Amino acid sequence: MGNRDKWYKTLRFRLVFAGVVGAGLYAALLHHLRSSPFSADPLLNTYLNMAGSLVVFTFAANAMVRFRGTHDRASLILAFGFALAGLIEAGTSMAFFRGMLVASSGGEQANLSWLAARTLLAVLLLAALIVERRNPVSRDPAKEIAAATLIVGAVAYLTSVFYFLLPQAPRIQPGALIPRPWDLLPAGIYLAATVGFGRRLRRAHEALDRALFIAAGLNAFGHIAVSQSQRMLDAPFMLAHVLIASSYAVVLGGLLLDNARLFDQVSHLASSDSLTGLANHRQLLEVLESEIQRSRRTSRSFAVLLFDLDGLKKINDECGHVTGTRAIERVGTVLRNVSRSIDTPARYGGDEFAVILPESGAEQARNVATRICERLAKDEEAPAISVSAGHAVYPADGTSSEELLNAADTALYKMKGKGQKKPRLRNIAASL
Repeated sequence: MGNRDKWYKTLRFRLVFAGVVGAGLYAALLHHLRSSPFSADPLLNTYLNMAGSLVVFTFAANAMVRFRGTHDRASLILAFGFALAGLIEAGTSMAFFRGMLVASSGGEQANLSWLAARTLLAVLLLAALIVERRNPVSRDPAKEIAAATLIVGAVAYLTSVFYFLLPQAPRIQPGALIPRPWDLLPAGIYLAATVGFGRRLRRAHEALDRALFIAAGLNAFGHIAVSQSQRMLDAPFMLAHVLIASSYAVVLGGLLLDNARLFDQVSHLASSDSLTGLANHRQLLEVLESEIQRSRRTSRSFAVLLFDLDGLKKINDECGHVTGTRAIERVGTVLRNVSRSIDTPARYGGDEFAVILPESGAEQARNVATRICERLAKDEEAPAISVSAGHAVYPADGTSSEELLNAADTALYKMKGKGQKKPRLRNIAASL
């Protein structure tokens, strides 16, 4: 325990030291950029902001998809917040560009609409953290959408009131230590969100969580940079907008990675049995039909094995349903371990299983069935379990899914009848 505490303190010291060094280097960079004569083309800045807004709208749409699938409240608030902030930023960007066309200078006053949009997004990041911590999952999506609309609307209204009721718009103060001190307000809020999402990473490890942590940090650095801007479109101003646009790209990338993972999980759940992890009945029929089509093209056979767990009702009556469920899991485990990578083991029904064996005939099917029964016989877990098996081969026993399954089922119940009086393993080859 002492070594662990020592390691944690060392890591914390290194992180603090790296943070201090990084902050110093960033301050030196901003000092250098302040004295740079660089001035960006207004059209370039507009393109950058519009591209950022497009990414924001894409994020909002995908966040809504995530909410519909997971009922994650934080995703809903972020979707509305990013969409509204992106809409405001797109409008202010176009207005700024038109103003630059009319006058040679962008003016010495702050763009209050842009500041309001940036502060709105920062506050909503904190709101998403609070909501996720207290009650992360929505039980009534319809009501949550209405509640999120009210939350975002209230924050937007209060933010607008705060900025637009100022006696006059803040002015840029060239030569001052901080030419645009009002940008430190959203910088502080984004910094608080960065700390919050950083602490959240201790218990959350999804791509979106890491992306939100990085994005909040980039926004904080962006507003620190723009606070050093002495005129519109100078080097600190453009660095800030590049960092902000990059934060949008980062958070969208994290969300897309998470959504792709969620879609894979949904696809797997739709095609697999929740108890055993094997393919389910639907997936079995799809694979069976695919094998039929392939075999028609190649003129090669394949086999279908059906298994029935013997005495499941007796196990449930004598040992309980938990033990009966465990018996089904044990059969599924054996089928998965014995099957080749090209085979498809499946749970066909309640206590019925199937394995599709591509490029196989009757002899291979008998060998696989024998191997499965032997594995079950060697299983030392109580109670002992066994299975009856039957097989069918395409095209000898049928040329359609229904014919093949009926043939395998008939063979299975022939074996089950014989197995009542004879040892199971001795009877497999003969009955198959």
